[in-house]
Amino acid sequence: MTYAIAEAAHRSGLSIDTLRYYERIELISPPARDSAGRRAYSDDDLAWLEFLTKLRTTGMPIQLMREYAALCREGAVTAAPRKEILERHRDDVAARIQQLLACLDVLDYKIDNYDRLARSQEASA
Repeated sequence: MTYAIAEAAHRSGLSIDTLRYYERIELISPPARDSAGRRAYSDDDLAWLEFLTKLRTTGMPIQLMREYAALCREGAVTAAPRKEILERHRDDVAARIQQLLACLDVLDYKIDNYDRLARSQEASA
């Protein structure tokens, strides 16, 4: 199945401008073209866009994403360096999750204190 750029944008959650930008900076390979010369995105293209979106959501810098994408285009011989990139990024994500969990603990502590304060004020009223 193929999708016009508007449908690919809708399905991927990215804007049309972002799809064009990703193509321009070589994060995605130029999609096939239909008989009228319009971009025709495949299911594989959409799966790749979904993966890129996850990388962005987890904070991977665009430059590192470009490096990873370039390695992918080189094929299976680059599996080891691609794995290393993902392992390093996973470590960064795990460290950030630990930081966020510590922040969540502080927020929960403060919220609990406000709950106790509210209950104490209700009891003394």
